[in-house]
Amino acid sequence: MADPKPALVLHLATGGEPLLFALTSEESGKLAGKLAQLVKTGAVESVTTKADSVVAINFAHVAAAYIDDLNRKSTVFGMHA
Repeated sequence: MADPKPALVLHLATGGEPLLFALTSEESGKLAGKLAQLVKTGAVESVTTKADSVVAINFAHVAAAYIDDLNRKSTVFGMHA
């Protein structure tokens, strides 16, 4: 089985293709428990990507956010592998 490749998937309220940010397992674990609250409150959160880039995300513009494994070959909400 391949190593997990966690990614933050963001569906913007304005539509279009989802944004994907590759994450470390540690960063995905930190984000997973607070994504719902970030979207509900429209907070701004800094996220460190797997490439060590820091991205500021304004969740006020996000309709849906979740952590997914990019290795998964099944249909996921809003995405088709």
